[in-house]
Amino acid sequence: MAGVGGAGDTQTGYWYPDAISGDRTVAVLNAMRAYRTAEQDMRARTRSSMGMGEKDMAALRLVMAGMREGRDISPSDIAHHLGITSASATLLVDRLEKSGHLRRDRHPVDRRKVIVVATDSSDDEVRHTLGEMHVRMRRVVESMPEEDARVVIGFLTRMRDAVTSG
Repeated sequence: MAGVGGAGDTQTGYWYPDAISGDRTVAVLNAMRAYRTAEQDMRARTRSSMGMGEKDMAALRLVMAGMREGRDISPSDIAHHLGITSASATLLVDRLEKSGHLRRDRHPVDRRKVIVVATDSSDDEVRHTLGEMHVRMRRVVESMPEEDARVVIGFLTRMRDAVTSG
């Protein structure tokens, strides 16, 4: 789709038909669009290789992040995070429990509550599936001068704010 304003088109911008060729604003936005497309493709490949849907993978990421941060994640936390009903979250956890990715445990302090934890095999599978890509991504960042990293962090933070503000 190059030349028609697609994600890889650096001459014009899909949303910016009047842009001047070589316009740095359009070039940066096109580069961001190309990265976003590549990341979405990577996420789809990961979900496919793990046999999961988008919400299943999002739930697994939430549970794994909670475990890394020492936070307990409940089925209702998953429902809230994904914007789904409690019943849908229960079915999702059932599905991930059946596939061996998650398990339900009793809360360590309040035994009436249930928390959801990732299984060791699920953690291994994610590391195996994404490990090499994460190594490549780290190498890119580690090769950047410190000042460039600060600029990129600031830029991405401001862009995040631009798309989340309304």
